[in-house]
Amino acid sequence: MLQRAAIVFGVVFLVVGILGFVPVVAPDGYLLGLFQVDTWHNLVHLLTGAVAVIVGFMTERASQRFFQIFGVLYGLLAVLGFFHGDSPLFGVIAHNPADIGLHIVIALVALYLGFTAPRTPTERL
Repeated sequence: MLQRAAIVFGVVFLVVGILGFVPVVAPDGYLLGLFQVDTWHNLVHLLTGAVAVIVGFMTERASQRFFQIFGVLYGLLAVLGFFHGDSPLFGVIAHNPADIGLHIVIALVALYLGFTAPRTPTERL
């Protein structure tokens, strides 16, 4: 289950990363008119997606670790977003309140998958 989830997450992040570069889908730097994106933000999505797909094809344990790490990192991004307000994260990554909310949801789902989702019996050993 975790491997499939990692692949699905990865594909979604790859698609979102690509769509962030398409002006008709991200007019004026707002993906779907809601989420603020820029080149660095899109590259983070592409990198996250690529890593997720790769671990999804590895082992369930690798997928579990990905979700644990990914959940913590996206949770930290959400917290940093509150402190940075509307200024770019790390001085380069555009974001807005909609991004912060989405990062919270993504972090919660990833943390659930990484720490509490059921695994196959062989992976529990």
